[in-house]
Amino acid sequence: MKKDKEKEQKQEEQNRILLQGNEACVRGALMAGCRFYAGYPITPATEITEVMARELPKVGGVFIQMEDEIASLGAVIGASLAGAKSMTATSGPGFSLMQEHIGYACMAEVPCVVVDVMRAGPSTGLPTQPSQGDVMQARWGTHGDHSIVVLSPSSVYEFFELTIQAFNLSERYRMPTILLADQIVAHMREGIVLPSKEDIEIEDRPQPTVPPEWHIPYGDPGTGVPPMPAFGEGYRYHVTGLHHDLRGYPTTRKEEVESLMRRLFSKISNDLERLQWFDSFYTEDAVITVIAYGCVARAGMQAVKEARAKGLKVGLLKLKVLWPFMRRTVTTILDSSQKVLVPEMNVGHISREVKRVNQGNCEILTLNKIDGTPITPAEILETLEEVYP
Repeated sequence: MKKDKEKEQKQEEQNRILLQGNEACVRGALMAGCRFYAGYPITPATEITEVMARELPKVGGVFIQMEDEIASLGAVIGASLAGAKSMTATSGPGFSLMQEHIGYACMAEVPCVVVDVMRAGPSTGLPTQPSQGDVMQARWGTHGDHSIVVLSPSSVYEFFELTIQAFNLSERYRMPTILLADQIVAHMREGIVLPSKEDIEIEDRPQPTVPPEWHIPYGDPGTGVPPMPAFGEGYRYHVTGLHHDLRGYPTTRKEEVESLMRRLFSKISNDLERLQWFDSFYTEDAVITVIAYGCVARAGMQAVKEARAKGLKVGLLKLKVLWPFMRRTVTTILDSSQKVLVPEMNVGHISREVKRVNQGNCEILTLNKIDGTPITPAEILETLEEVYP
C-alpha cells in the first residue's frame, strides 16, 4: 500500500508542469474543445492570444487576430453559430468595447467564452497593475435585463479548470460566459498536474431530435434551452438581436416578448443550485469569516492560517462563481458568523451583494484597495485582529 502511494506521488511529480495562468487558460480551452479564437492583444491578457496563435492550429482550430475587440467578439459569435466552440480574451478597455456584442449573444442565445483579465482603471488606467474593478461591469455592462454567468479563478489550476467549466456552462445554457481573472492570477506561475481529457467532463450544446422541417428554433423543450443546430446542417432559422418569436423573427407582441425574456432568465434561475461553486476553510466555528475571490482569496487564506495560529476563530469562503450571486451559500455564512470581512481590490462590488442579502444578523466589514497594488495577507490579518470580538 505504501509503495503504491509512493508510486502515485512519483507519477504525479513527473506529470507536474510549470504554467503561467494565461497559459493554463489556453490549455483548458483546448481541452474543452475550443476550435476558434479571435482576439486583439491587450495587457495583461496578451499571452492567451499569443499561445492560442501557436497551439490552436495544431488541433485543427482557427486563430484570427482581429482589428479590434468589437470585431473579435463578432467573429466569435459567427464561428459559434457555425458550430465551433469559440472564445476571446481581453482586459478592461477591450471588455468595454465588447459589451454590445455580449448583449447580442445573450439575446440570440449564442454560446461563447469571454476572458477578461482585469487591470486597474478606468480608461487606460494602470495597464500592468492588478485590480478587481470589472466585477459589476461583468454583470451589468451590457444594456437591458439579462442573465449572465461569471467565474473567477484564484490559482493557475483554477484558471485551467474554470476555463473548461466556462465552456461547459456556455454550451449548456446557450449564452456567453465570462471568466473574470485578475493580473496576478494571469501572470503567476505554479506547478500543476493537468488531468487527462478522459477525466474531464465536457458538455456540448443541445442538438435537435427532430428533422429540419419540424424544428422550432426557439421553442422551449422544457429546460429553457432550445436545441442549437449549426448553420449549414439544414436547420434554417433566423438570428437577430431584436426580440423575436419562436422562429427567430422580430416581434413586438407583448406576450411573445415577455415569454422570451422569462425563458432567458429561467435558464439560470431554475439552475442556481448547480452554480454554488466555492471552497470553504475553517468556517464551521468561525467567529469572523473572510469572503474573497481571485488573488485576494489567496491572501485571505494565508491571513486565516496566521490568525488561527494566534487562536483567532476565523474562516474563509472563496467564491468561484460571482454571478449569479451565490446567495444561498453566502447566507449560510452570514447566519453562522458574527462578522464577515470582504476584502476587494475595488471600492466594494461583491461586498454590496453581501450586504444586500444580509438580514441584519451579521456585521459586514470591508477592506478595499484601489492603488494598483494587491491586498496582502498582513493587511487582512491586521484588520481581523482589529475587529475580532
